[in-house]
Amino acid sequence: MEFKFDKNGNRDFLVKAKVAIIVGYFYQNIGDKLLSAAQETLARYGINVNNINVFYAPGAFEIPLLAKKLASQQLSGKNLYDGIVALGAVINGETTHFEFICNECARGVADVSYQYEIPTAFGILTTNNMEQTIGRAGGYKGNKGEEATMAMIEMLYLMQQVDTQTF
Repeated sequence: MEFKFDKNGNRDFLVKAKVAIIVGYFYQNIGDKLLSAAQETLARYGINVNNINVFYAPGAFEIPLLAKKLASQQLSGKNLYDGIVALGAVINGETTHFEFICNECARGVADVSYQYEIPTAFGILTTNNMEQTIGRAGGYKGNKGEEATMAMIEMLYLMQQVDTQTF
C-alpha cells in the first residue's frame, strides 16, 4: 500500500486542523510575503481562518524556542496545534554569525518535530544576498512559505496515516 498526499483530492483536509505560523520578523517585507503564501496554502486545503495563529519572533534564532513552547501546549490531553510552520530569512554577511544562526535555527526546528511528533516545517530562507531572498519569497524561485506549508500539510497527512494504518 502507498501513502501519499493527494494535492487535488484533499481540498478539505485541514477543516478541523489548528496550525501555528511563526514569522521571524527581522526582514519584515520578506516575512510578510512568506506568511501570505503560507496562509493562502492553508486556505486551499480548507482550514478555518480562526484556526491559524501567527506569532512574530524577533529573528530566526528565536524561532525554535517559540516553536517548542507552541508544540508543548495541550488542550484536554491533545496537542493544541496539529502543525507548525516556521518562516523567516537569514542573509549571509561578512562574519560567521550567519552559520551559527542558520545551524541553530534548523536544528531547533527539527528538534521540535522529533520531540513532539508535530509536523514542524522549516521555511526560513538562508541566502547569500537580498536578491536570492526576494527570489525565494515570491520571485523567480517561487515562494518558500508555500513550500514549507505544503511540507507541513503532507507530513500531517502521513503522520495520520501511520497512526491509523491496519493490516
